[in-house]
Parts: sequence; structure tokens; C-alpha cells
Amino acid sequence: MTRVTPPETTVWKHDGETMEVWPGRNQPLGATWSEESTNFAVYAPAAEAVWVCVFDDEGTEVRHRLTEHSLGVWHGALPGLRPGTRYGYRAHGPWDPAAGLRFNAAKLLLDPYARAVSGDLVVDAAIYGYTKGDPATISDLDSAAYVPRSVVVHDDFDWEGDTSPARRWRDTVIYEMHVKGMTALHDRVPEALRGTYAGLATPAVTDYLRDLGVTAVELLPIHQFFSEPPLAEKGLVNYWGYNSLGFFAPHNAYSHAGDRGQQVTEFKQMVKAFHAAGLEVILDVVYNHTAEAGPRGPTLCFRGLDDRGYYQRVVPPAPEEGEEPEPVTYWDVTGCGNTVDSTHTQSLRLILDSLRYWVNEMHVDGFRFDLMSAITRTDQVVDMGSHLLTAIGQDPVLRHVKLIAEPWDASMDGYRVGEFPPPWVEWNDQFRDTMRDFWRGHSGGVRTVATRLAGSSDLYADDGRSPYASVNFITAHDGFTLRDLVSYNEKHNEANGEDNRDGTDNNRSWNHGVEGETDDEAIIAVRRRQAANLMATLCFSSGVPMLTAGDERGRTQRGNNNAYGQDNETSWIDWRPDDAWLDVYEITKTALRLRREHPALRQRHWFEGRPTIKGGIKDLVWVHPDGREMTTDDWHDSSIRTVGMFLNGAPLRSPGPRGEQVRDTSFMIWLNAGGHDVELTLPENHWVHSGEVVLSTNRDVAVGTPVAAGGTMSLQAHSVLVLRET
Repeated sequence: MTRVTPPETTVWKHDGETMEVWPGRNQPLGATWSEESTNFAVYAPAAEAVWVCVFDDEGTEVRHRLTEHSLGVWHGALPGLRPGTRYGYRAHGPWDPAAGLRFNAAKLLLDPYARAVSGDLVVDAAIYGYTKGDPATISDLDSAAYVPRSVVVHDDFDWEGDTSPARRWRDTVIYEMHVKGMTALHDRVPEALRGTYAGLATPAVTDYLRDLGVTAVELLPIHQFFSEPPLAEKGLVNYWGYNSLGFFAPHNAYSHAGDRGQQVTEFKQMVKAFHAAGLEVILDVVYNHTAEAGPRGPTLCFRGLDDRGYYQRVVPPAPEEGEEPEPVTYWDVTGCGNTVDSTHTQSLRLILDSLRYWVNEMHVDGFRFDLMSAITRTDQVVDMGSHLLTAIGQDPVLRHVKLIAEPWDASMDGYRVGEFPPPWVEWNDQFRDTMRDFWRGHSGGVRTVATRLAGSSDLYADDGRSPYASVNFITAHDGFTLRDLVSYNEKHNEANGEDNRDGTDNNRSWNHGVEGETDDEAIIAVRRRQAANLMATLCFSSGVPMLTAGDERGRTQRGNNNAYGQDNETSWIDWRPDDAWLDVYEITKTALRLRREHPALRQRHWFEGRPTIKGGIKDLVWVHPDGREMTTDDWHDSSIRTVGMFLNGAPLRSPGPRGEQVRDTSFMIWLNAGGHDVELTLPENHWVHSGEVVLSTNRDVAVGTPVAAGGTMSLQAHSVLVLRET
């Protein structure tokens, strides 16, 4: 083993003055400010020495050796520091990468518990713990000039009685958005605030979301993240943010006020504004890997403090006699070079501490966990009784917030849709794939479509979960936008600099005869109708609908289905009205209003296909275009592209808050994904008596058109009709 060896003095390789270090406490971890002193505590059990390095406003560094080491934590207190002071750590110890020991005191390290981060990462050879070109040899280049600093934070924000809207899952509609992309081009947001937390807090955003009918925003990653060096070297940035390093720090580039702790206050003000508008805030969190990447990635934080504790490793079998032993390597099921080891006590603690911090101190309402399967593993096998799931499920704070799993990772065995235990809900990619195939005419009949519309009972009913365990979506940040889904057959990712090799080829899209944008009015019309159909199908399905920001306005990425590095107008929402597909917006708004107003459209119990009361009408009836109930033969007829869904509202299976019987209007939802108009016969029986059209993508049937049992009406090819009983 080798080392970069510091002198014995408390100031290492530095000519600045040395300040007194008090013993301090080993809890809480991070930097804790008081008027008397700031306590520093960092977990580095195998380190032989640790320094806290303080930077003044001119960037001069003074290093203070921490003399106390207890329970794996190095700690000490420095008197006289002000909030806003920048700092980092240096850790000295053995250099033995194969054993998970990568200590290098030449590298300035972020505090894993830092509440704020100042500055950005600059790609340079000095950020790597090893000598470039020779991974086995330690580097003695000082990284301080190229890495960000942690910030001492003291925030006395006045929440003024702020509380969470705490909406029930069945009443929730999620809007996935990017902090910057939502307002970067917004003409009604003050220019200085565009692309920031403060910009999201403006009435131009909150009023728009409330008027549209969403109840929760799901923010793409806002934990402090950094662009991967290979991406930065191509002149791109990690726009989406799935490369976290600071799990307690709001990303500093989204702050209008500054990065010396002001981002914490600005984030809280944003949450407070959303809550005042009745909107919940859900964070997309990335605990499965960190920005340090694989073993040849930079040394920025965890790697320099406890490499073998934070990251899962593959231990090779013992060598045969006479053979050289294979090196211990990182185990990677995230596709990002490393996988966080949530079975390790400190890694698990860091995740739980981070989650509780965002709930208790930042007032967020829930989390969507990226690649959740990666951190539910015990001995590298997906385990639904894992330490992390068990700890969250029993935690008195976390078990009551919204918990959404992306139920897969980058491995074959990581795909676990339908398997997460209560209280988890899941992104349901089977809903996405089924509905995309149905509306592009590739469905093998309507049997699976009906299952997805009714809440995906095949995935969630067997373990006692409700339909809202399925978070339904047509698009997400990753993949085509809704407009591109109906405009492109192939991905067009050349701008990403990977020769169009990146991004999925399984888009299940349909360009309707022309690849990309066109002036052909007939093609434009059917594309917009198809986009409206997909939105309506999403909004009327059982489960929790999730919209992707801008889809309701026809946002396009010009066929790029992997715009993770496009921090430009490719990814930002264009708020100009000239090409905004406002007809799709109106359909989406109408569908969400109907869903909000009618409990029949957002039921929490499973449909049973039988009456809710003795002598009553079935709660759900699937109707053939001929006006009769679907038969077994119909369900197996792959040629059927049209189906009606009758939802009985009188009464509902779910009782009211005092156990009372709840009655609502009944609905008939017709979907025609075929390429030909269909003559519908409305059922002439006790299902429907008379009603009116309340939503239509059919050019010949207007909203308000009366309908009657036994009557007929034409359902246009590629269209949706929603009838409400009167």
C-alpha cells in the first residue's frame, strides 16, 4: 500500500495560520452551526487522519486536523465561523484500491451531509485519486482548485404554519417536470427568475398547474449533482441530473439567490408556494449510485472517505494454485459505474437521514426512487424484505409520505413491476407499452388494454394493494415526448454526440406516414387527435396518472428520445401559443376536471364485474360496438380495436368518510384505435338511459351532444368519446 503522507503538523502542506480545534461531538453528522462554534463530524472509519479545510472569500484554504475519532466518526468544532463559510475534508490513510481503500489527502472532499454546495466540478487530472493512465498509482495533484465546496448553513426559515396538502393517492395527479426546463422560456416569469426554484414559485407556474388540474409536481433530481467528465469534455452537461453527490443539498445552479446557503431558503420558499396553491412536491431521488462513477471515476466524496463501505463490490473466487488473484471490482447494476451498498450501516443511515431531512426540514411530500431495485438487494439479489424497504416501512416519518418506486434497474433480474410491498406505489411501464401499442394499432386485441384501464389487477391485486399502486404514464423524461411519439418512427439523437447509438429503439411510436414535422394538414390533424386520445386514456384509467411537463402543449424534442445532455431549447418548454397544440391542452384539462369532479372515475377499490348492491347494476361492464357486453370470444378476437367501458356510479363500491353509500354519475368511455370509423349502438338496457357527450376527440361529435339508449352514433377512426349519464 502507498500513501500521500502529510507532515505531523495540524496544517498540511499549507502556510496559512492554524486555528484551535475543539473536540466537538460525533453527532449529528455534517456541519452544525451555533453562535459559539461549528461542529464538524464525518464518517471515515478506516482513515488515519482527517482535516476540515476552511476557505475564505478569496479562496485561501486553512486546514484543521480533527483530533477526535469515535464510532468511525472524525469530529471537532471550530469557533467563530459564519454561516456561508465554505469547507471540505481531506482524509489520509492507505491506498489499496483492490481492498476498497482509496485515501488520498491531496483530494478535497465534499461533506456527505452538506446542506449546501458552492461551485461546480471542473474536469482536470487532479480530480482523480489515481495518476491518469496508471490506475494503480496514487496521484499527488491537489484537487482543491477544481472541485466544489461544502457550505456551513444556518437557516431560520419561517414556514408560517405551512402544511402538506396530503392528498390521497386516488385524488393525486402527478406532473413530472424539470426545475429549469419549466420556466427557462416562460415569458410570464421574470427573466431573472427563469430556470430557478424562485421561478417555479411564481403564480405563472402555480396557477397554470392548478388550472390544468394536477395536484403534485414530481421534480427531476434536485439533489446536488454534477456532469460526468466524459460528457463535459464533449461540451454537454447532465441536464436531467441523475448524477447526484450531495443528498442533503438543493442543486445550486437552480438558485437565483446564490450558492452560499441561499439555495436552501429559496427551495423552501418554492415548496411553501406550491403548498399554498394546493400542490404537493415529490422529489425524484437517485440513491442507487453517485457521481463518482466507476473505479476510474473522480474522487469527490464517498470514495475518499469509505470506498468499501459506500459501494457494492464483487469479490472474485479464490485463485487456483499458481494463478494470480483477480482484483476486487465495483458491482454495477445502475449502468453508471457504481451501485450504493444500502446493506452497509452508514450507507443505509445516510439514505434514511437524507429522506427524513427533506420531509422534516424541507417539507417535501414524497419521493420517486430512481432504479429502486438496485438498492433493495441483499447479497446482490433483489429482496423485498431488504434493510432499506424494512426501515422505510417502519419509519414514523417516511412511511406516511408518498413513496414511488421505479421498479427496475439496469440488470435483467432487476425488473420487479408489481412486486414492491405496501405502502409503495410503482411506475407501471406495462401501462405505457400497452397504451402506446393500442393507439398505434399494434395491439393484439383489447383484453390487455382493458386490464390496464381498470388498474392492472394482474400486477397489484394479489398482494392487497389498490389500483392506485399503479402510477400510469404514457411518456416520461426518458424517451419521446407525446408529440414526438405520434411524429417519429425512429429516434434522432445525433445532437448527443454518440452517433445515434444512445437511447432506446423500443419506442412503440408511429409517425402517421411522415417522419418528423410536416405541413400536411391531414397528418397534423390525426397526430393531434392521437395525442389527445393518449392523454384522455391516461386520465380516465384507474390508478395515478402522471403527465410529463409540456406534453399537454405539444412539446417536441425533434425526435431526440434521450435528451439527458440537452440543456437548451430541445428540452425546455416553449410557452409561445403559435404551435402549442392547445386542443390537446383543452382535452387534457377537461379529462382531469371530470376525473376530479367524479369519484366514479378515481375509485380506490378494484372493479369486480358484479353489482355493488343487491339487484343493482354491475360496477364495470365492457361493451362491444354492437351494444352488447363483451364475450369470451370477443376478448380473444385480435381484430377488435374498439371497446366501451361502462362505469356505474350508482352506487360506488367505496363508502364515504362516515361509511355512507356514495352515488355518482355513470360514464361510458369509448375508445376506437382502429383505422376506420365505427357505427356504435348504445346499449338498450338498464346500463344507460340517456346522457350527453362530455369529451370528444371525434370531429363529428361535439361536446354537449345528447345520447339515448338504443341510439347509434359514429365513432371516428382514432378517437375517444366520453358519455355521462343524465
